Amino acid sequence: GFQDRGGGKGGGKERRRNAQNAQVAKKSGEETDYYWRSRQKFISAGGRQPKTEESLRRAERELFSQHTGVVGINFDQYESIPVECSGPGTEQSKALGSFQQLGGSLPPFLARAVELMKYANPTPIQRNAIPHALLGKDLMCCAQTGSGKTCAFLLPVTASLGGRCCAECGLWAVGRADPADDQFYCDRCWDQLEGVEVGPTAAYAVVMAPTRELALQIHLEARKLTHGSDIHPVVVYGGAPARGQLDELALGGQVLVATPGRLIDFVDRGVVTLARTRFLVLDEADRMLDMGFEPQIRQIVQKRDMPPKAQRQTLMFSATFPGPIQKLAGEFMNQYVWIAVGRVGSSVESIQQVIVQAPNDKRQKLALAAQAMQQVEGRTLVFVQKKATADWVCRQLQREYGVRADSIHGDRNQSQREGVLAAFKGGKITVMVATDVAARGLDIPEVRHVVNFDLPTSPDEFDSYVHRIGRTGRAGHTGKATALYVQGMDPKTGNGRIAKQLLQMLQESSSEVPDWFLNLPELRGGGGGGGGG
Repeated sequence: GFQDRGGGKGGGKERRRNAQNAQVAKKSGEETDYYWRSRQKFISAGGRQPKTEESLRRAERELFSQHTGVVGINFDQYESIPVECSGPGTEQSKALGSFQQLGGSLPPFLARAVELMKYANPTPIQRNAIPHALLGKDLMCCAQTGSGKTCAFLLPVTASLGGRCCAECGLWAVGRADPADDQFYCDRCWDQLEGVEVGPTAAYAVVMAPTRELALQIHLEARKLTHGSDIHPVVVYGGAPARGQLDELALGGQVLVATPGRLIDFVDRGVVTLARTRFLVLDEADRMLDMGFEPQIRQIVQKRDMPPKAQRQTLMFSATFPGPIQKLAGEFMNQYVWIAVGRVGSSVESIQQVIVQAPNDKRQKLALAAQAMQQVEGRTLVFVQKKATADWVCRQLQREYGVRADSIHGDRNQSQREGVLAAFKGGKITVMVATDVAARGLDIPEVRHVVNFDLPTSPDEFDSYVHRIGRTGRAGHTGKATALYVQGMDPKTGNGRIAKQLLQMLQESSSEVPDWFLNLPELRGGGGGGGGG
């Protein structure tokens, strides 16, 4: 039989696997020992020392010189975006009119950070989520990338965590009040006064995100919002050496931003405890489930030392709200407030969607894509299905069309991806070719044009089309999305299986539907959805 082949080699394979496992365990043990040495050293030295005025100013200049706030908002556009808000107490609560309104209710360091961030008027998600979150309610928010959601969860979390000043060291910090006299102490002073042994890093706020790119972006915003306090946000993610991350964890990590795999690894090594977690945030929850992280998320929330839902505040953010997300929300949250900005799972109306008939031949498709690109000035994001296609499209655009392009996908290491992203942001390249790894969670300020070189081929993947085109038309700008449509029902070659969803999408956003598309055999079998917007 088929299984019997190469029986002799099985033993060698087994030995190799065991040797590999032993090596991984040894490395993991060494890293964990290293963490405890760093942690011990940090605590014996009296923890993080208060910064001098000069070092605070320097850090401030470095942190806040980068682009902050949301660029070029078209407020009229924002005013017209529908917001749906329901759940306990939503009738009484008022939306946030301006960040100045929060003034006195924020700790001084946070009020200063908000000023330095140059946030203009709150975006729809911020206006509705921040007041509820500050009241301690659980939230389920449906909002697209680029809607200002990072601030919508980080601001209330930071306000609640850093709301008191330590009686011993005078720093605004995360800590505990002494029940005897209500004196408030930061964790470090509390442990010193109590003579407590060195314990693992206690994460008070855990923010889970699907990709390291998104995790890094959230971490940067957390660093800005906690500037001037004793809160030390840390970011941990897979695919990068653990040592540097363990170093950072030894110094703090009260706000811990993490991808699920690396977080569970660190919890299981005993270097992070979730026993004191007061806030749990799941960002881009639908994307995390798409990427297969549900088992890890459930382990972290339900099977480790995280307090149950009644003893923590949970905030979930997702661009779409399919069944599995509804189920998670029901299990992870108490009675929650539901906030939906724009049409859930639908693209924004500020995107002009164009559909182009294409043959199943990549050279001819490339010519059509290049032609479409010439019609739009500004940054262009091209989506493909496979890593090899990304590299090919990139090479051809450079050679044949003289376009400054680069690609970003799963085979490129972290520093390569970050380099490409920086070049794209800085205008060194005008076209970035990406697989879906890059579709969500990347902080690209503004893309004028999204080209779907390869459309998704099955109805289950249609969500990824919505996420892809959601990279343009953001923060009130208008954008264009071009899709190269290949006829035919065979998913290996054609896009016929998503034709009906695509038609519905075009009609919803009042985009023009070409005759050739309406006459496709794949649409004639049973019509294609309701009338246009």
